[in-house]
Amino acid sequence: MNIQWYPGHMTKAKRMMQEDIKLIDIVIELVDARIPYSSKNPDIDDLARNKYRLILLNKSDLADDSVTAKWEKYYKEKGFAVAKINARNGMGMKGINAIVQEACREKIERDRKRGIINRPIRAMIVGIPNVGKSTFINSYARKACTKVGNKPGVTKGKQWIRLGKNIELLDTPGILWPKFDDEAVGLRLAFIGSINDEILNVTDIALELIKFMQVNYCNTLAQRYNIEETADPVEVLKSVADKRQCIKKGGELDYDKAAALIIDDFRSGKLGKITLETP
Repeated sequence: MNIQWYPGHMTKAKRMMQEDIKLIDIVIELVDARIPYSSKNPDIDDLARNKYRLILLNKSDLADDSVTAKWEKYYKEKGFAVAKINARNGMGMKGINAIVQEACREKIERDRKRGIINRPIRAMIVGIPNVGKSTFINSYARKACTKVGNKPGVTKGKQWIRLGKNIELLDTPGILWPKFDDEAVGLRLAFIGSINDEILNVTDIALELIKFMQVNYCNTLAQRYNIEETADPVEVLKSVADKRQCIKKGGELDYDKAAALIIDDFRSGKLGKITLETP
């Protein structure tokens, strides 16, 4: 399955980020802990060259803990500051300020030597669609945030969010990259909901997810839906449709409805803590 999705507004958003990056000290990139490689936009590495970097493995409550630990090690070895979080319930959020301060320690020390004390660190928040940036900002800022006026050189109307005296955040739209060279990347992005569902064949996506589950998380589907898990993904989908009463008018099984159910259960964590790729 060759899935590609890059609507025009993302080109505009990328240009805007390229203009803003000169104002930034650190780039905080949210990735989905279930696909920490496939949800990491390769264009960001080019955009954020020579900036401090922090990768946040968000939605870690939905991911396989043992694999998440491997991804933390993987990115730390590549020179990134790394933390796992769940922005929705606040897990891991309290430690982010300290991580940002440590990541920018050289910059803070340079400022101090030049007599610049307590200048806020400016952070750009980046990530692909549906990775949880808005939830992260709302959780990070809480009620302590105040919107800051426009900065010189910043597009008119753009607002920064100040967190106390130490950090200012600049949010950015969720963007992908123009072409997924690896078909598996597009498929994984479709699994987690970062591709517009309206352009996807939901049944085909669900069958691919069933294949993955059969190999990597054997019997998970059988336990969730109380079915006999056979080797044929189509038979598994048929069994789910039958068990969950996914029926069309006329009594036929509704495979699309059953497929959407499986995908929704995966995305919401009802199938358990699942990671789709390893380092």
